[in-house]
Amino acid sequence: MGPPPEVTVPLTRRSLMDAAAARFGWRRAYTDTTTVDALLTEQTETVYTGAVDHAALATEKNSDVLAVQPGVLGVRGRVLADVLYLEGVLAGARNRRLDPDLIERLEDVVDHGHELTVLLADTVRTTATVPTAGR
Repeated sequence: MGPPPEVTVPLTRRSLMDAAAARFGWRRAYTDTTTVDALLTEQTETVYTGAVDHAALATEKNSDVLAVQPGVLGVRGRVLADVLYLEGVLAGARNRRLDPDLIERLEDVVDHGHELTVLLADTVRTTATVPTAGR
């Protein structure tokens, strides 16, 4: 007897299931790269679909250097929180002696995340030191 047939769940239903699970603090895990790739593609498409409108709004809103500061500061805070979460994931992976490739990738992500928070902090500092018109 072979493996059971793969059950596919329509994207809309899967999204509803994920949303319901998130309300209870649960997260789904996927065991095949096809589903993971589809989820990654969906994330990318969702973000880029709104990017055109976001760029126009950001152009209008960010009229000077100081107008940029709150947004960049907010992004840094979110990235830092996510990096600290990933540090915990990394610690757990190490403590459980999970796959070395996974640990190596998590190390890279955490290192890169910290580098990103440094770059964002430098950008925020720049917004406070660059002269603006009418200041």
